[in-house]
Amino acid sequence: MAQRDLYEVLEVARNATDAEIKKAYRRLAMKLHPDRNPDDAEAEAAFKEVKTAYEVLSDQRKRAAYDQFGHAGVDGSSGMGPGGSGVNPGDVFGDIFGDVFGDIFGGGGARRRGSRVYRGADLRYQLDLDLEQAVGGTKISIDVPTLVSCTQCEGSGAAPGSRPETCGTCGGQGQVRMQQGFFSVQQTCPRCKGSGEVISEPCSQCSGQGRMRKTKTLSVTVPAGVDTGDRIRLSGEGEAGRNGGPAGDLFVEIRVRPHQIFERDGADLASEVPLSYATAVLGGAVDVPTLDGKVSLKIPAGTQSGKIFRLRGKGVKPVRGTSHGDLHCRVVVETPVHLSSEQKELLEKFEGSLTAGGSRHNPRSRSWVDGVKAFFDDLRS
Repeated sequence: MAQRDLYEVLEVARNATDAEIKKAYRRLAMKLHPDRNPDDAEAEAAFKEVKTAYEVLSDQRKRAAYDQFGHAGVDGSSGMGPGGSGVNPGDVFGDIFGDVFGDIFGGGGARRRGSRVYRGADLRYQLDLDLEQAVGGTKISIDVPTLVSCTQCEGSGAAPGSRPETCGTCGGQGQVRMQQGFFSVQQTCPRCKGSGEVISEPCSQCSGQGRMRKTKTLSVTVPAGVDTGDRIRLSGEGEAGRNGGPAGDLFVEIRVRPHQIFERDGADLASEVPLSYATAVLGGAVDVPTLDGKVSLKIPAGTQSGKIFRLRGKGVKPVRGTSHGDLHCRVVVETPVHLSSEQKELLEKFEGSLTAGGSRHNPRSRSWVDGVKAFFDDLRS
C-alpha cells in the first residue's frame, strides 16, 4: 500500500514551523488515541501513522531527508522499524496532556530533557541469493551504510576536553513557556531544539552531531532452507543511538534469484524435462538433474507430454522444517525439427501405419473427435 505524505498525515503545510507541527500532532494524537477510541482498529492505525509522521517531521535531519528524497530518505529511520515503534501509547498520551495542561492547572509537569537518550533506527538490507545458497546455507559478507557513534567525541558531539552545556534559554528543560492571556503554553526551545543542552565547542570529526556515516562490513550466516521473504536479524547493527542511546537492529531480507532449471514452492521443487519422441513412445530412462546430482528417471512406454513424475525427498528442507520436500518433473515431448527427406518419408509411412490401425493407437484423439461431433450435434438440436 502506498505511503501517505507525512505533511498530509499531520494536516499541515510543507513550510509549517516546528510549533505548528507539534500543535497538529497534539491535536490529532488526542483525537485518535486508543484510550479514547477503544476497540477501534482504524483509529489505532491512524494514531500510529500520525506518531510516525511526527517523529520524522519534528527531527530537523529526518525532515530535511524526507523533503529531498521522500519516504526513501527516512525509510527505517522513524520509530523502530520491524520490531515496533518502541513507544507506549500511554506515554504519548501522558506527554500530550503533561505538556499542554500541566502549566495551565499548575501541575508543574515540565521535565528535564538533557539526559534523554534515543535508540538508533533499525535498518533493512536486501540480500540476493542463488537457489543453491538458499537451500544449502552460506556465510556471506555485506557492506551496510549506516550511522555510527563518533569515536572522537564518543557520541557526545562536543570537542574532546569539553562537554555539552545546559541551555541558558530554557534552563535545560527543552521547552520555553509563552504567556497567552490566561494560558501558559510551552513550546520547543528554539535554541537547543528540545534537547536541553547546547554544544559550544562542536567536535571537529562529526560537526557536533555525535554520529558519523560509515559503511560497515558484516558477516551474515544464512541458515539452510531460507526462502524469499525470510529475515535475519542482526541485533545492534543498525544506526547508533543519540546521546549514548542503544543502536538499532539490522534486518537482512532474503530474496532468492530465479533459477534456470528449478522453481521452488515451499519445500518442493519443480522442473521441466524434455523427452524425445522415441523415448516417449518406446519408454526408456533419462538423466534428471537434482540439487544433489543427477538421478535416472524411468519413462514407461506411451508416456504423454505433460505427465508429472515425483522424486521423493529431492526437494528442499525448509529452515523451519524437519523433512525434505519432493522434486516434481513434468515431461515435455519434443517434436523433431529440421527433418531430412528420408526422415520425412519414414515418418509419413509410420503415420500411415498408425491410421490403418484405427483408434487404438490414438485413443485420446478419437475421444476428442467424438466430443467435438457431439458438441455440434447438440447445437443443431
